[in-house]
Amino acid sequence: MTAADPRSRWQALLQQKRPVLLDGAMGTMLHAQGVPFEACFDALNLERPDLILDIHRRYLDAGAQILLTNTFGANRYRLAEHGLEEQVVAINRAGVDLARRAVQESGRDEVLIAGDVGPLGVPLAPFGLVQPHEARAAFREQMQALADAGVDLFVVETMTDLHEAREALLAAREVAPDLPVVVSVTFTRDDRTLLGDTPAQVARALHEWGADVIGANCSGGPAQLLRVLREMRRAAPDAVLWVKPNAGWPEQVSTGRVLYPAGPDYFAEYAAAYARAGARFVGGCCGTTEAHIRAMRVTLEHLPADLQPEDVRVQVLGPAPSPREAVARQARLAAAEPFPPDDDAPPSRLAQRLAQGHFVFAVEVSPPRGLNLHKVLAGARLVAEAGADVVDVTDSPLARMRMSPWAVCQRIADEVGIETTLHFPTRGRNLLRVQGDLLAAHALGIRNLFVVLGDPTAIGDYPEAMDHYDVVPSGLIKLVKRNFNRGTDYAGNPLGEATRFFVGAALNLTPADPEREWRVMRRKIRAGADFFLTQPVYDPDAARAFLQGYEARYGPLEVPVLVGLLPLYSLRHARFLHHEVPGIRLPQVLLERIARAGAHARDEGVRIAVELARRIRPWAAGLYLMPPFRRYDMAAEVIAALREGGE
Repeated sequence: MTAADPRSRWQALLQQKRPVLLDGAMGTMLHAQGVPFEACFDALNLERPDLILDIHRRYLDAGAQILLTNTFGANRYRLAEHGLEEQVVAINRAGVDLARRAVQESGRDEVLIAGDVGPLGVPLAPFGLVQPHEARAAFREQMQALADAGVDLFVVETMTDLHEAREALLAAREVAPDLPVVVSVTFTRDDRTLLGDTPAQVARALHEWGADVIGANCSGGPAQLLRVLREMRRAAPDAVLWVKPNAGWPEQVSTGRVLYPAGPDYFAEYAAAYARAGARFVGGCCGTTEAHIRAMRVTLEHLPADLQPEDVRVQVLGPAPSPREAVARQARLAAAEPFPPDDDAPPSRLAQRLAQGHFVFAVEVSPPRGLNLHKVLAGARLVAEAGADVVDVTDSPLARMRMSPWAVCQRIADEVGIETTLHFPTRGRNLLRVQGDLLAAHALGIRNLFVVLGDPTAIGDYPEAMDHYDVVPSGLIKLVKRNFNRGTDYAGNPLGEATRFFVGAALNLTPADPEREWRVMRRKIRAGADFFLTQPVYDPDAARAFLQGYEARYGPLEVPVLVGLLPLYSLRHARFLHHEVPGIRLPQVLLERIARAGAHARDEGVRIAVELARRIRPWAAGLYLMPPFRRYDMAAEVIAALREGGE
C-alpha cells in the first residue's frame, strides 16, 4: 500500500484483532534531552530535526503503529508566543517529513503518520475573545499544511473545551474530508473537562458530530482514564475509542526536572485493562517513553485474539461497601472551654492539648465544588463524635476549584462544635492578599493554620490561572509568628492588636532526599512552626528513622509531629497510591494483605490503619487522618479503636 490510500491503510489497522499501539510522549522525551519546557518544541522540527527523528525512531523500535507528528502546538496562536506565527506551514510540513523519514527508514510501511493538533492555547468565546470562526481558521491553516505534507489522519488531542474540539473537527472535514479524524479530550481530577462536561457528555457529542475515533488523553494517569474510558463507552457503545494516559501525577524535584511515577510494568497491566474496556487505540501521553510503549506492546501481543470487551452495562467496579451500622461513640468530643484572656494561654484547643501531652487526632475534609455543605458537615460530625480533636479543611486540593475553606471552617465550628485548622497555601496569593486573608481568617475565629505552598495550577481545573506567590511557606510562617502574632504587618504597621495563630507546616517523613528535607524542616522550625503535619506514612520504622536522623544532627525535636495516615480502601486504591502518587510507596506486605482481603478490602484497610497508628503512637504527637473518597466512617473507626485503648 502507498501513502496515497490512507483510508485503506486505516481500515487495515482497524481490522486487526488486538488494539492498535500508539506512541508515547514527545515533550517528556525532549525535556529529558535538556530542552526546557518554555522552549517551542514544534520549532525543533526546523532547529533540531535530528532530535525529533531520534524520538520517532525509538517509538517505532518499541512497536508503535501510529506516529504523531511533533506539531501539537504548531498553530498560529501558540507559535505567536515565540514570534513564529508566520512559520505555521514550514513547521508543520517539517514535522510530517521527519515522521515519514523515520517510517521509511524502519521499513514498516503499515505505520500511519498522524498530524497532531492541540488546543489553540487561547480561550474561545464566550469565555475568551477568540470567536469560533477565528478558531476554525487557525485550525484549518495548520491542518492544510499537515494534509499537504501527506499525513494519513488527524489527531485532535488534549482538548479541554468541547466547542473548540468541534471547530477543530469541522476544520479537518473542510481541509481533507477523506482523512480519519481522532478527537481526544483531557479531564480534570473529578473526571470532568475544564468547563464541566462529563465523559458521557463528551462521548455523545463527539460521536454525534462524526469523529471517526473519540477518546481521552493526558489527565491524571492510567487509573483515571480507565474509569473515563468505561464511561465514554457506556454513553457511546458504537464509538471507536482511543486512550493515551499520563504516567501518573507529575512531581517536580529539586533539580527542576518533572518526574512521573507510573512505570512501564504498570502501563503494561493497563494496556490489557484498556483492551478489555473496549479501547481500539492504546498509547501514552506525558511522562511516557519508549519503555512504556514497548511494555504495552508485549502485553497486547499476548492478549487472546478473540478477546471480547467487557459488558459496559455491568458496573465494573462493583458496589461500594456500605458503612458500618454503628461506629463506637466512646470518648465524645469534650466541649471546649474558653481560655482565660491572658497572653500565656494557648491560642487554640489544639495547641492546649499538644502542650498538655495529649495524643491528638486531626481529620482532613475537603470543601465542596458547589454550594452543598451537607456531606462535609455530616462527615465532620461523625469524626467529632468518634473523638477527633480538630478538623483540617483543605484549600483547593490538587488545584481544583472549591468553596473557600474559611466558610467551611466557620460552618463546622458553628454547627458541629469542633475546632478547625485552615489550610493556607501561599501559591496564587501576593503579599497584599496574604495579609488580608490572614486578618479575615482571624476575624472569623480561626486560630489554627497549616501553611503549605499549594498545588501548581498546571495540574488543576484552570492550568492557565496565575500561579505566582510572593512568600514561600517558611516565609509565611515567619510573617505570622514574628509580625502578625506581635501586632504588626509585614511593613511594621500596627494591626491594632496581635493575632493568635497556631501555625503548622508540611513535612515528608519518607523523602527520597532526607538531607534536603531536614534542611527544609530546620528552616520552618527557625521561622517559628508550632507543629508539623506529614504526608501519609505506610512504613513507620522508616519515618521514625528519619526523625532520629534529624535529632542526631540538630538535637531534640521540640515541635510536635502529627503523622499522616491514609486508610486503604481497595486494592485498586492501594495500587493507585503506590504507582501514581509521587512520594508514596506501599510495602509489599500491605499490598498483599489488601489483595487477599478481596471484597473486604475496606475493612482490612481500617485494620491496617489501626495497626500502623499503634506503631506510630509511641513517638508521634498525634495522627493526621485523610479519609479516602470522603469515607469519613473509616477515619471514625480508626479513632474509635485507638480511643478505646486509652490516650
